[in-house]
Amino acid sequence: MKGIVVVNAFIKNKSQIMQAERIVEELFLLGAECKIRKNIGLAEIKNGKTVAQNYDFCVFLDKDKSTARLLEKFGVKLFNSAEAIEVCDDKMLTHIALSDCGIAMPDCINAPLCYYEDAEISEEFIGNIGDKLGYPLVAKKCYGSLGAGVFLIKNKAELIGFERLNKLTAHFYQKFIGSGGEDIRVIVIGGKYVCAMKRKNAVDFRSNIELGGIGEKFVADENLISLCEKVAGILKLDYCGIDVLTDNGGNRYICEVNSNAFFAEAERVCGINIAKKYAEFIIASKNA
Repeated sequence: MKGIVVVNAFIKNKSQIMQAERIVEELFLLGAECKIRKNIGLAEIKNGKTVAQNYDFCVFLDKDKSTARLLEKFGVKLFNSAEAIEVCDDKMLTHIALSDCGIAMPDCINAPLCYYEDAEISEEFIGNIGDKLGYPLVAKKCYGSLGAGVFLIKNKAELIGFERLNKLTAHFYQKFIGSGGEDIRVIVIGGKYVCAMKRKNAVDFRSNIELGGIGEKFVADENLISLCEKVAGILKLDYCGIDVLTDNGGNRYICEVNSNAFFAEAERVCGINIAKKYAEFIIASKNA
């Protein structure tokens, strides 16, 4: 069996490189021929037809939706699928996909698409956000990883400033849940719960490990497991990390879903070989 693990051509983050290397290592131990490839020249349209190299499978760790779509159209099996990656890459699309499915999420208000640098900020829109979400609230750019593009807005003045600065960028606003700096990261593979860790950050309202957060093993109850398996199923994800917030009353909310969630810290604190479980799922899926 021959496959590739695709990473971004401009990759810098050591955790991303390690993620790819760990998956290749575990696939090799299971007898699969696999190598890391950057998203350059993998597929193209030539004479009106999609052209690509023949692979039995591709673990797609990038967010290059065009390359993902091209590989799929040529017949390469992707983990995760191009559609699942696209929906998770756009945080607002994730919330839209999960809405009306019985999934608790923080209240969200999408910002209107704007094309003009000199466009006036709507006072009605600003007032509506403050009235419905309250302060503090969270501003999120639709695209961003590792906590980038996520901001805490403490008052109306900060909200106006953020909207003016980011009106040409796809973004939305979200109700602030809990006390900040803490969430639960749940790993799901093949629609089944694998493990969970609590992430805590004493210096930032974002709990990301890359921003100073620290992970600790978390024993998930049946309700949390069922919730996260349902989310992964709705989004048709082969592998994902689901971030869950808890309010002061103990109620849980799906905050974000990461199609390429880093697993090094979860492996360390939970004592589970996540890369191996993912590799086993990939091989089993191809052999089915």
